[in-house]
Amino acid sequence: MEGFKPFGIPMTNLEPVILLYEEYESIRLSDYEGLTQEQSSEHMNVSRPTFTRIYEKARRTIAKAFVEGKAIFIEGGNYHTEECWYRCDNCMKLNICQTEINTCNYCQSKTLRRLNKTIETNGTN
Repeated sequence: MEGFKPFGIPMTNLEPVILLYEEYESIRLSDYEGLTQEQSSEHMNVSRPTFTRIYEKARRTIAKAFVEGKAIFIEGGNYHTEECWYRCDNCMKLNICQTEINTCNYCQSKTLRRLNKTIETNGTN
């Protein structure tokens, strides 16, 4: 997933706002996974005040997109996660797991696409 856009408006007519990957992650951890801000900050390896600043900026960015009818582009720099990210081609849900999986956690389909790369032990992708 690279972002969202308002329904029914061609992308060429939209001005985007940028949601950084760490901002997306703060929303995912707190609002989607239901973690506390303390738990979320630990998961992201940042201080609680830093997490709060990231989270508040993410909320303002999303609110601006909703209110002003802007597209949201999710971008970021380099990041590393120990988790395995998959998109199910059947139900389109995102599966985030601590270990590799072969079956969707939601619909049990075997049509998963790995979204992030595996890091090799010698440091190459």
